[in-house]
Amino acid sequence: MSSAAEVRTIALAEFAASGYAATSVQRIAILAGLSKSAVLYHYSSKEILLQSAVQPALDTMEAMVSTLESCAFDDAAREAFIVNFVDFLLAHRLEVYLFINQGPTLIDVAVAHRANAVVLRLANFFDRSTSTVQDRMRFSIALGGAAYMLCSERYLKRQQTPDAVTRLALVTIMSELLAPVGTRPARS
Repeated sequence: MSSAAEVRTIALAEFAASGYAATSVQRIAILAGLSKSAVLYHYSSKEILLQSAVQPALDTMEAMVSTLESCAFDDAAREAFIVNFVDFLLAHRLEVYLFINQGPTLIDVAVAHRANAVVLRLANFFDRSTSTVQDRMRFSIALGGAAYMLCSERYLKRQQTPDAVTRLALVTIMSELLAPVGTRPARS
């Protein structure tokens, strides 16, 4: 019999693979080897199950944004954020994939509003912390591009790179892309 944590894991994978709207509590119960009523005993609705499945990722992202908002955004803070962001993406691929690809269809789901609010806080932070349109775009492209590339890797049927190699590559590329103008490598 599956535990509540296993049900959350199964549900998250199914929400990401099949879509939140297309996934039923009955389908999650079957995959978990439980009855529908057993799943509903732990989670009173599919929305509560989704909320429970993505809560750790949202808590982590909110903490990262709070840390950014509470300190000076200097070189050390930027580098720490890049490392933390890459680690976040590696740890929460399915959650990020779910919101990137299904966000518009989750407009009536409370947890989607929470996810959108934390992304908006992050965007607002970079709007306040950068001085040019190019720098704001650079952050948007770096963060969004890294998230999309990493989260959709398995669904695009691409060769998966080991996490340690991916982590090093993403931290290096994002650090180069987001370095202040005077410290970026010269173009050839």
